[in-house]
Amino acid sequence: MSRVGVIGAGAWGTALAQMLAADGREIGLWAREPELAEEINARHTNSLFLPAAALAGSIRATSELADMAGCDLLLLVTPAQHLAATMAQLPGSPRDLVLCSKGIEAGTGRAMHEVARDIAPASEIAVLSGPTFAHEVAAGLPTAVTLACGGGRAQWQRLAPEIARPAFRPYYSDDVVGAEVGGAVKNVLAIACGVVEGLGLGQNARAALIARGYAEMQRFGAALGAQRETLAGLCGLGDLVLTCSSTSSRNFSLGRALGQGEDPLALLSDRQTVAEGAHTAPVLVELARRHDVDMPIVAAVQRLLDGAPAKTIAAELLMRPLTAEGPPW
Repeated sequence: MSRVGVIGAGAWGTALAQMLAADGREIGLWAREPELAEEINARHTNSLFLPAAALAGSIRATSELADMAGCDLLLLVTPAQHLAATMAQLPGSPRDLVLCSKGIEAGTGRAMHEVARDIAPASEIAVLSGPTFAHEVAAGLPTAVTLACGGGRAQWQRLAPEIARPAFRPYYSDDVVGAEVGGAVKNVLAIACGVVEGLGLGQNARAALIARGYAEMQRFGAALGAQRETLAGLCGLGDLVLTCSSTSSRNFSLGRALGQGEDPLALLSDRQTVAEGAHTAPVLVELARRHDVDMPIVAAVQRLLDGAPAKTIAAELLMRPLTAEGPPW
């Protein structure tokens, strides 16, 4: 049996560790904060990021990355913008790396699998993505995800038995690019749906925005070489519907506050947890421009984050020229 570790003790990393350890298996969990690692080991709680969960005693937390050196399989769950810095400190032996962060690196435009490949070229890379609220996974509620394996079927056969649990069901894909596109773009679209909520524009508007946002996701995915089926699955449409429909989403909550007129700088500086879509929006706008992909909703979110009034942005989207719905692909 492989030794499994989780890098990142935020809500999602802690939930994954809890899911993996629920049957008594020992799971390593790295926390950036030494006091959090001590709390997890002593009290089996994570009051900072996942306060409602009673954690399994078989989770072994540490604040030393060197303690994860013996793991054959690592789930990387740091915020997307910190993945490179965290991986640079990891011991460098080859292993399976499963990327669980959703975003695009600001400044470089690298997807998470590109970051991991550049830093750990000898490791096999997979991406775990899908409609997953951390508190539900930690509670053992049924969840299904995409596990996109860059190493193909051979890697899937290694990873699936290590990750699958009775209430946590991974589905195989070899489309790492598509899995990452879905996770990154949906965060930005969730901000837009939160704005709709904050402005009180109604359920019709939210449904329309999800559908048109999904068309943007598909166009962007096609430009990067993603498979259409991937974006129609759990890590694309499935994750989009979940994140755009619930106040449990950090990105949706950020958008709702923007729609209610709150200041974006104050909102982002005051948040303990990361709304990854705020970091992804500007780099996504640049990548869309570079690939000549029309993404008006994503561009609108970026303007909101730059301080444009939500009512003005909504009015401008509604004034766009009429056109055929057409196939987005």
